[in-house]
Amino acid sequence: MMNLPLLNVAVSVQTGLPDDCSDLPRPEWMAAAIRSGLAQVLEPDAEGQVSLLITDDTAVRQLNRQYRGLDETTDVLSFSAEHGGHWEGLNAPSHFMGEGWGEGESPNQFPIPDEEPPPLGDIVVSLPQAARQAAEQGVPLCRELALLLVHGALHLMGHDHYDDGEREEMQRLERLALSAIFGPSEG
Repeated sequence: MMNLPLLNVAVSVQTGLPDDCSDLPRPEWMAAAIRSGLAQVLEPDAEGQVSLLITDDTAVRQLNRQYRGLDETTDVLSFSAEHGGHWEGLNAPSHFMGEGWGEGESPNQFPIPDEEPPPLGDIVVSLPQAARQAAEQGVPLCRELALLLVHGALHLMGHDHYDDGEREEMQRLERLALSAIFGPSEG
């Protein structure tokens, strides 16, 4: 990687996969990809913490059903500490008020000790879905994972792609982050 930011953002990486999963990049690499995405929208002195779970289709499908109303596998889910998500399915739960957090809900419900950086959120990636997408596009798995990690990080900060303007801005930020990871020709 080149020109990667040194944001003071702690990234905890966990896998819900078999120990012999050799295709997975090192946790430090995945954390750096997340920081690259965050660096596109945060100040250089920003602090925070992000957790990343790399898991399988079943776990992602369950989370997608529970938190977005879609009973299907997806590639990446982001759970922001500050920005609510979009319910996509039918019959939204009563506490979900459409866009963002539900009425009376607070994104930061837990007290954080003063010496701890603020939580930015959680990112969950389906490795099998990432591998399928990489194969379909003819790109290395690490390239697809980097895109998903950057994409997830941008969602944590409130960026979205529901209309053309949002989508164009998010894609621009993704290209900048990927250029920092892989070099200008890859962005």
